[in-house]
This record gives sequence, C-alpha cells and structure tokens, in this order.
Amino acid sequence: MEELLAEQHGVVRPEQVGRWLTADEVRREVLAGRWASPHRGVVVAHNGPLTLTQRLWAALAAAPPRSALSGLTAAALDGLQGFSCEDVHVVIPYGARKPSMAGLRVTWSVHLDDGDVHPSRRPRRTRTARSVVDAASAAGSDRRCRALLLAGVQQRLVRPSEYVEALERRGPCRRRALIVECADDAAGGIASVPEHDFEVLRRRHGLPEPTRQSTVCRSDGHYYLDVEWKRWRTALEIHGTQHLAVTSWDADLDRIDELTVSGRRVLQVTSYAVRHRQPRVAALVAGALRLGGWRA
Repeated sequence: MEELLAEQHGVVRPEQVGRWLTADEVRREVLAGRWASPHRGVVVAHNGPLTLTQRLWAALAAAPPRSALSGLTAAALDGLQGFSCEDVHVVIPYGARKPSMAGLRVTWSVHLDDGDVHPSRRPRRTRTARSVVDAASAAGSDRRCRALLLAGVQQRLVRPSEYVEALERRGPCRRRALIVECADDAAGGIASVPEHDFEVLRRRHGLPEPTRQSTVCRSDGHYYLDVEWKRWRTALEIHGTQHLAVTSWDADLDRIDELTVSGRRVLQVTSYAVRHRQPRVAALVAGALRLGGWRA
C-alpha cells in the first residue's frame, strides 16, 4: 500500500486500497480525522492541507474513468511556462457525470484514447499539443490564444504540425481558424505575439519578406535576431517588458553594439509600438531598407 500511496501522493479511492483496508477501516480513518476526504469516494492519507500535486490526483480520483488532466493544468505539468491558472482542468468522457469539486474546470470529449492522452505520464493527462490547443481554444482573448500556441513552440514543447494533428483529432472547437493560422506562423519562424503583430504590419505596408529568428554567432555562443533582411543588412529587434530588467537591457545593448559594428542597421522598437504606432514603425523600417538598397 505504501508504494501506491507514494505514487499517488497519498490520494486514493477506497477500492484502490481494498487489498489492505476494508471500506469500514477507511471510513474510520476519515471519521477519526487522521485522513481527509476532499470529495465523495476520494481519501487522502493525512489530515493537512492538500498540496498542488495532491489536488491534481484528487481531481482525477473524483472524475469518471478515462478522464485526464487537460488544458493549462496538463500543459504546465509538461513544462509550459508563463501561464498560471489556479483551477484544475479535467476532461471527462462525453456524457459522463461532472464531479462536483471546488476549483475544478470540466470539459467533455469523445477523444480520450492514446492519440490524445499520453499513455504513460502520471498523473494521467492529455498530450502536450492537445493540452495547448484546448487551452488556446478556451482562452479569454485571441491575443492570449496566440500567445499560448506560440509559447508552446518557442519553449520547444510542441511542433507546429502537432497542433494541426491535435485539431484534426479533436473535432470542432472555438478559434479553429486562428489556431491553424498560428501553427502556420510558428512553422514560418514567428516565435512570439509581437512578431506576429509585426508580420501583420509588414504585409499591410508592403515591406519585403524577412528572415525570422536569424542566427548570429559570437564568441560566447549564438543569439537570434527577431527579424533580419540580410540582403539589405537591416535588422529589427522587438522589445517586450522582459527587456526592462537591467541585466537584460545591458545584454541587449552589447548585442546591438556588436551588430552595428558588423555593418548592420539595427532598429529597436517596443511591442507597444508594433501594435499602436504601425505607420511610424513601417516608415522607419522602410527607410533603413532603402539605405541598404531596397526599392519598394
């Protein structure tokens, strides 16, 4: 029994420990206050507050068979960073009864076989591409939807083609067209929402196609330019709030100085400018490209 309790962080259904304890013995542990019961038919082998991991196991134990952790909950377990959520997301078989447990977000699905749910990861959860697609579909805005999908690729958790495969298996969902568009963007090298915004600006103002995430070598390793037009020796760096940190800002200045010394024209703009000052950004980029020999 100790091995089972250790694997599931002390969270079990009474029938799982039937080899060692009768139902009456489990009930006595709960009534005596030595064990807790966060949901009917679910017990925890201690009487203190539940840890986050125990909440996940309790959610699955309260859910019907074949259920799995999903959405942001499953994606975070598989390494997705930057998107927090207090609630536990669970997907249950279509038509099954929804468990009534505080802090639980439940969806239904007919697709819960090994193609959608990882067969060996514990606690049981949907595959990463499916998790991110589900979270993106349920996001509160299109912008957050794009951020989730691009982050999955940028953090090297999902390949763009896996999003398309997950969509094909999943069936109808909200923002389907936007998810396909973001998968195409990620496949083309767009790695963040500001870069996606710049691509919209570029097309709107007739600027030439650039190389995205262009690799630059230096003595201490490699780094990447957000956007570069190698033919016209022009580059663009799009800065978000993370660049306001002193250490990041100092490193950015070093990088820009090296690029300038190498002969490139490097423009620096904020993600705010890309969204809200598009004519100004387009004019600056066009001017730098013309200096390099580009003719519109």
